Amino acid sequence: MTDLVSQAPRLPKAGETIHGHKFFIGFGGKGANQCVQAARLGVKTAMICKVGKDYFGDSHIRNFKDNGVHTGKVCFYRPKWTNPIAQKVEAGENAIVIVGGANMLLGPEELHRAVPVISRAKVLVCQLEISPNTSLEALRMAKQHKAKTIFNPAPAMTDLDPEFYRLSDVFCCNESEVMNVTHVNIYGIVTQPGCVVNAAPYWLMRVAGKRLSQSERAGRSAAGLVRFHVDVHVF
Repeated sequence: MTDLVSQAPRLPKAGETIHGHKFFIGFGGKGANQCVQAARLGVKTAMICKVGKDYFGDSHIRNFKDNGVHTGKVCFYRPKWTNPIAQKVEAGENAIVIVGGANMLLGPEELHRAVPVISRAKVLVCQLEISPNTSLEALRMAKQHKAKTIFNPAPAMTDLDPEFYRLSDVFCCNESEVMNVTHVNIYGIVTQPGCVVNAAPYWLMRVAGKRLSQSERAGRSAAGLVRFHVDVHVF
């Protein structure tokens, strides 16, 4: 994913045009960001993805290599573009539009070519920036090879296959994704124990924001709610 980011004093209303004060292009995609972050922390990482044979795709590969990420399982697909993401950001709030592009063409064939990488992995991280069926198959493969699995259900889906919950050791999502997969208003979580955490076996958590909910090990009720503020910086 390639981030096309506009910063403005606030998010525009529907049909409204406002002035921004900064624009930049960055490397994005949840999977790519997590991979690079792990590599910067000294972890041996590899990226399994498909990018367009274009400026954005070439730039992504250079960025992976510059950060020590193994790119031997990155596939190029010439007719499709690398996935652009339009973002508007201010004070930690954002609005994001994703265009699928080459990422959505990553399939089982590419996954099975990546078995040598997956079979040696200790942790596999997946999300929904690729086909859900492809993410599901990757999680199955990771489980077969005894790897820990982390799944981020974004962009959010309302009809997520329940197998994602069973295959995810860590199910990591933000507020809107929690409400999509549980059909529960999380702002009423304190008065609705047992509703939210039935979806995932261990965790439903806010990634970098205001709320954290940890389930009991049995996965039947909310063990606690911690509220905190996180300063968000764009860099």
